[in-house]
Amino acid sequence: MSISMHSASVPIFVRMFNNLLTWLDKAEAHAAAKKFEPTVLLGARLAPDMLPFTKQIQIASDAAKFGVARLAGIEAPKFEDNEATLDELRERIRKTIAFVESVPADKINGSEDHDITVPRRDGPIVVKGEPYLKNFVLPNFFFHVTTAYALLRHNGVDLGKSDYLGPLK
Repeated sequence: MSISMHSASVPIFVRMFNNLLTWLDKAEAHAAAKKFEPTVLLGARLAPDMLPFTKQIQIASDAAKFGVARLAGIEAPKFEDNEATLDELRERIRKTIAFVESVPADKINGSEDHDITVPRRDGPIVVKGEPYLKNFVLPNFFFHVTTAYALLRHNGVDLGKSDYLGPLK
């Protein structure tokens, strides 16, 4: 049996977003234990020229929702990018999960050879569905999820590899 475009995308996004929700719970507990306002974490950066924690979550969300939408040939929901609390980030993650899970597998499967137009600052590019998923969507998604994880770890949140990977199912 071959792997499908749906199984190579939606379940992966959902799994990692559910793991991320757990990380946010741990971040909130860490802030409470150390007696600081959890919103401090939202602006965390590993380097001055990198995007802050909140933006990492927003971009991971966008990678998943736009990736699935483009593969399915539908419009992605628009989010305002105005999250200012951990609860608002949780809500964005839950909305992203709900959207990607709402797209029927048969809308995504078979998109391997579809032309996908990717908007870019220097003009749109067109790539086939499979390389779009494997070479852009998934790496971009994991880059921002991993960066969010690293920012929390860097700020003392008790996370380990098992938190990143989540339960093996």
